[in-house]
Amino acid sequence: MSERLQPGDVAPEFELPDADGDPVSLASLRGKRVILYFYPAAMTPGCTKESVDFRDSVPDLEAANVTVVGVSPDKPAKLAKFRDQEGLTFPLLSDTDTTVLRAYGAYGEKKLYGKVIVGVIRSTFIIDAEGKVEKAYYNVKATGHVARLRKDLGL
Repeated sequence: MSERLQPGDVAPEFELPDADGDPVSLASLRGKRVILYFYPAAMTPGCTKESVDFRDSVPDLEAANVTVVGVSPDKPAKLAKFRDQEGLTFPLLSDTDTTVLRAYGAYGEKKLYGKVIVGVIRSTFIIDAEGKVEKAYYNVKATGHVARLRKDLGL
């Protein structure tokens, strides 16, 4: 498993295609705080709940100069369908080879229904305007997570 990131670490740079196949890089988001969240799969109940919670919080987050970006191993076409189906208003990025997931320590062994499997570890990072990790949350629950982030951000 990859090393877990800690507050103060430089956030690993990346460039990934969004749901439309256009490249999005962490460097292109400099100057804003970024909530970067990693989720296992589009259009599954937990990931949908989490993504819709983020969607509903976007106006408050944007007012606080915070950008939301979601990352999963899904292909762009599936992400586009997910975005359109749920009315998601922030970028969803495709990490099909899990390189970025691994760089953030968000891919590895986890328990699912009592079995140990290898996959995406639901994780969220708050990255400051200079590209450093402010907060790192691993093994988060889909429900209630966005409310906790809002509280931690003072919103």
